[in-house]
Amino acid sequence: MAPPPLSPNDAPLLRVRGLRIEFPTRRGTLVAIDDVSFDVARGEVLGMVGESGAGKSLTGAAIIGLLEPPGRIAGGEILLHGRPIHALPPAEMRRIRGRHISMVFQDPLTSLNPLLTVGDQIVETILTHKPIGEQAARRRAVELLEEVGIPAPDQRIDHYPHQFSGGMRQRVVIALALCADPELIIADEPTTALDVSVQAQIIALLRRLCREHHTAVILVTHDMGVIAETADRVAVMYAGRIAEIGPVREVVKQPQHPYTRGLMGSIPVLGAGSRRLVQIDGAMPRLTAIPSGCAFHPRCGEAFARCREERPELLAAGHARAACWLYAGDNAAERAR
Repeated sequence: MAPPPLSPNDAPLLRVRGLRIEFPTRRGTLVAIDDVSFDVARGEVLGMVGESGAGKSLTGAAIIGLLEPPGRIAGGEILLHGRPIHALPPAEMRRIRGRHISMVFQDPLTSLNPLLTVGDQIVETILTHKPIGEQAARRRAVELLEEVGIPAPDQRIDHYPHQFSGGMRQRVVIALALCADPELIIADEPTTALDVSVQAQIIALLRRLCREHHTAVILVTHDMGVIAETADRVAVMYAGRIAEIGPVREVVKQPQHPYTRGLMGSIPVLGAGSRRLVQIDGAMPRLTAIPSGCAFHPRCGEAFARCREERPELLAAGHARAACWLYAGDNAAERAR
């Protein structure tokens, strides 16, 4: 039976519940994402931040149906407008990908065909998802290039990817992502390979497009500065789980989880004089050696017996939620005093 049509009126736009991603190997099954849950509202920018290997990009790939084998979704569900999309056949998922969910990758050259002009690639994407003619699609392609800040778009539309700078190629990729007016864009490290000044331009562009198109964005990055400038809420990931999630202003100014406090304490602050930066000892565990209880406890200066034995769920912690036993029962009351 065909799944019900997507409804644009249901909220939230995206719901991820209990997501679990596994990689079967000859030595056993590795759990890369373990019980991750969050919502994304229409027009919201949700930042996902954490160290390399925390599971940020993997979560985004699972949402858009681009998990590399042998990776698989082994549990939980992904709902778009209340409709499950995590187990759709490839043909069904291709109709959703691009039309309802788009992705902006870290390296624009992996998204652009070097043998085709950027115009040909944008026009082809528009024709795939929109019932319009080729001339109308080309006019729309020029409009998109202009919207993302490509100068002289009516001329640059016939140029090849190698004729654009890195920042301009990233703008072209964003134009590609917008072709079918998607409801959700997953931006995976979209500014990592760019100069600082170009990073600021791309961040401002994403924010403006989100506001004008009312498109939701999941912004995957390891840069807390980018999150602070762009996101409405932030999910801090550690070892395949969400350590803390909440409004970006609250998480940045008053981080609750010890790991988040370490991340924020490691960022230099202008005008802070000789303040020592916080150092988080150790390294994030490998998938083959995830510790029992809270995965962060071997590196945590506030860990106690329960942290080593039981894995915490997300608990209320100020304006955010943190996966930390410091906010359970008597501990929470003690911290509130």
